[in-house]
Amino acid sequence: MEDNILLQEWSTPHGTPPFNIIRPEDFAPAIRKAIDTARTNINDITSQTDSPTFVNTIERLETASEDLDRATAILFNLNECHTNPVLQQTVLELTPEITRFENEIWMDARLFERIKVLYKNKDDNDYSTEQRQVLENYYQRFVRNGVNLADDLKQQYASNAEELATLNELFNQKTLDDTNDYVLHLIQQSQLSGLPENAVAAAHEEAEKRSLGGWVFTLKAPSYRPFMSFADDRGLREKMWRAYNSRGNRGNNNDNNQTIRKIANLRQKQANLLGYSDYASFKLARTMASDESTVLKFLDNLLKASLPYAKKDLAEVSDYAHSCGADYQLQNWDFSYWSEKLKRSRYDFDSEALRPYFRLEDVRQGIFSLYGKLYGLTFVENKDIPVYQEDVKVYEVFDSARFMGILYLDMFPRESKRSGAWMTEFRCQSHIGDKEVRPLIQVVCNFTKPTAGQPSLLTFDEVETFMHEMGHAMHGMLSEVHYPSISGTSVRRDFVEMPSQVMENWCYESEFLNTFARHYKTGETIPSEFIEKLNLSKNYLAGWLCLRQLNFGITDMAYHTLTSPMGDDMRVEDFEHSKMTELLPVVEGTCVSTSFTHIFSGGYAAGYYGYKWAEVLDADIFSRFKEEGIFNRETAKRFRREILSRGGSEHPAILFRNFMGRNPDNEALLRRCGFIV
Repeated sequence: MEDNILLQEWSTPHGTPPFNIIRPEDFAPAIRKAIDTARTNINDITSQTDSPTFVNTIERLETASEDLDRATAILFNLNECHTNPVLQQTVLELTPEITRFENEIWMDARLFERIKVLYKNKDDNDYSTEQRQVLENYYQRFVRNGVNLADDLKQQYASNAEELATLNELFNQKTLDDTNDYVLHLIQQSQLSGLPENAVAAAHEEAEKRSLGGWVFTLKAPSYRPFMSFADDRGLREKMWRAYNSRGNRGNNNDNNQTIRKIANLRQKQANLLGYSDYASFKLARTMASDESTVLKFLDNLLKASLPYAKKDLAEVSDYAHSCGADYQLQNWDFSYWSEKLKRSRYDFDSEALRPYFRLEDVRQGIFSLYGKLYGLTFVENKDIPVYQEDVKVYEVFDSARFMGILYLDMFPRESKRSGAWMTEFRCQSHIGDKEVRPLIQVVCNFTKPTAGQPSLLTFDEVETFMHEMGHAMHGMLSEVHYPSISGTSVRRDFVEMPSQVMENWCYESEFLNTFARHYKTGETIPSEFIEKLNLSKNYLAGWLCLRQLNFGITDMAYHTLTSPMGDDMRVEDFEHSKMTELLPVVEGTCVSTSFTHIFSGGYAAGYYGYKWAEVLDADIFSRFKEEGIFNRETAKRFRREILSRGGSEHPAILFRNFMGRNPDNEALLRRCGFIV
C-alpha cells in the first residue's frame, strides 16, 4: 500500500496532484486505507482521558480525514471533468463505503459527548469568532446527521444516506451518458442555413473526429446553443430541442425517473426521522433565508413582479416572428431563434459580432488583470505542474511575493466531462497552528473550442460565465481562515453565489471591456457603440429569463416540500409541469427534472432559489463599486477583507453588513432588471 501514489507525499510544485502518474485503479485501495487511517484518528480523539478542549477535539477532528479528503477530492472531481468507465464504476463502488464511514463519525456518541461539553460551555471560553462558528457547525452537523436518534432509527438513517449518495452519483452519470448519446448528423449544406461560421466549422471538426462526413452537432452547450439560436431549419431545431429536453426521460438505460422518485422520497424520510415535516424545512434551517416560508414568499414575490414582463417578452417575440412571415404559434424550439432575430432588429445588434473581440486568451488575461487591479494578484502559468488532460492550463497565483494558491483552468467540452460550468478545489485553504495550506482551485467550463481556422472565440454569455466561475475561484483563493471546514466557498448555500454573481457586473463596463476586448485579427478595441448596444439590450428578455430561473427554483422547492412519497405511478414530467408557470405549449416527453443535476446530484436541493437570492445581494454590492469606482482598490480591499477572506467564519448577514454598513436592499434586483424605476 505504501507505493500507492495517492497516499504518498508529493514532490510536485506546491504539493499539486501528480496527475501524470495517478491511475484509476489507485483510488479504491487508497481510499479504503485512508478510511482506516481516519477511523484510527477519530478513535484517538474519543479515547482520550483528558477533558475536551477546542484543540484536542475540534482541531484534531478538522484534520482527522486529511488523507481521505485529498484522495476523494481528486476522484470525485475527475469523475465530473474527465471520467471513464473505470472511474465511474469506482465512484459507484466507493460512495456507499465513504458515506458509511461518515455516518460512523456523525453518529459517534463518544465524539458527540466531547463536542456537547464544549458547546455547553462555549460562553465560558475565550473562543474567537471563527472557533465559535466551527463549534456551532459541528454541533449542528452531528444533530442533523442523526446522533440523537434511537439506535434502530440511526441504522435506518445511515442506510438511507448510503442509498442517497449512490443515487446522486447514478443520476449524474446517467445524465452525462444520455447527453453524449444523441448527435445530429447533417450531410446537406442547405441544412446549415443561418448558422454562424464558427458553429459550422466546429460541427465539421466534430464530424471528422467521429470519422464522418458532413457536420455533427451535439447537446454540449457550444454546439447546442448556437444551433437553437440561428438554425433556419425549424424541423431540425425541434429535433435538437426535444433531444436536449428529454435527457434522462427517454425510457432507456439512462432514464432518471425512478432515480428522482427514490431521491425525493429518501430525502423526505431523512427529514422526517429528524423531526422535520419535509426536506426543505430541514435544509433551510441552516441557510441565510432560514426557513421555508421565507423562500416561498421570496419566490412568489419575484414571480408576481416578473410574470407580466415575461408575458410581454413572449408577446413581442411572437409578434415579431409573425411580422416576418412565421405562420405558426411559437413553440419552445422557436423562441431562442426569433428572440435573437428581434434583438438584432431592435438594437441593431448581432451577438455573434462580439465573438471576434472575445478570444479566450484575451478574456482570460482581462480577468487576470482585473484581479490585479482590484486585489494586486498576479497569475503565472506553470507548465511543470501535472494536469489530468492536455487542454488544462495551470497558474500560480501571487499577492505581491506571497503565494496564494494554484488555479487550474479546464475550458473545453469533451465526452468525459459533464455539461455546465463550475468551480471546485483539490485542496482548500487552512492555517491550523504553524501549518499554512494554500488552496488548489479548479475552474471547469464548456466553451467554444478553437478550430483549424480560428481560435476559441467566446460569446458574451460565455464571458459572463467565465467571470462567474472566477468569482467562485477567488472566493476560495483569497480565503484567510484557520479551519478547512469554513474555508473559501464553505458558506451557507444561498450566499455562495453572491461573490461569483457580483463579478458578472464588470462585463457591462466599458472601463473593463476596453482593457482586453480586441478583435483577434485586427487588434481593434471593441467599438464603443457595441458596448452601448450591449448595455441597451442588457434587460432584453429580463422577465422571460427571470421566470425561467424562478421555475427551476419553484420546481426544486416542490420536490422538497413533499410531505408524502412520490408514487411509482407519478410521472416526473407531469409533476414538474404542474408546478411551473409555462408560457409556451408543454411538449409531451420533455422536462427539466430528469437532467437537473444541480438538485439531484449537485448539492442545490432546496437551494436553487439561492441564485436569485444572491442576485439581490450582488446587485446591492455592485452599486457600491459603481458609486466608488469599479477599480477602486479601497472598495475592493474592504470586499476582500469583509467577505472573500472570511469564508464561512460568520453568518453571511453579518458579513454583508460589515461590507455595506446596512442590511440588503431587496429592491436592488428589481431596479436592475427594470421591473421598477
